[in-house]
Amino acid sequence: QVQLVESGGGSVQAGGSLRLSCAASGYTYSSASMGWFRQAPGKEREGVAVIGTAGGRTYYSDSVKGRFTISRDNVKNTLYLQMNSLKPEDTAMYYCAADIGDAVYGVAKYWGQGTQVTVSS
Repeated sequence: QVQLVESGGGSVQAGGSLRLSCAASGYTYSSASMGWFRQAPGKEREGVAVIGTAGGRTYYSDSVKGRFTISRDNVKNTLYLQMNSLKPEDTAMYYCAADIGDAVYGVAKYWGQGTQVTVSS
C-alpha cells in the first residue's frame, strides 16, 4: 500500500521560511519521479516543483523559481521542499505526489493528504 505523508506546514509571516517533508512507503521510491503541488481555495491545483528519480532533473513553476528548492533522499525515502521568501500568495494546501504524469496540470499516480501552509502579510 502506497503512503505519502506530508509534514512541516504551518503559519509564517511573509519573508519567512518553511521546509516541507514527505515520507514515502509502499513502493520503490527511487524509481518514481516526485513532486509538490498546491491548491488554494477557489483555485485550480498548481504544480510547484518536480524532481526526477535521481534528483538531477527538476522543474519549478515560475511563481516559485528562485525561492523554493525541491530535493529528495533516496535512502530515507523522503522528499523535501525548502520554501524561502514566502509570500501571502503561497498560502495553499501543499500535496506530495509520486510518479508524476504532468508537472503543470498535476497528474500523478499517488498523492498524499496534504499539509497547510499559511503566509500572513
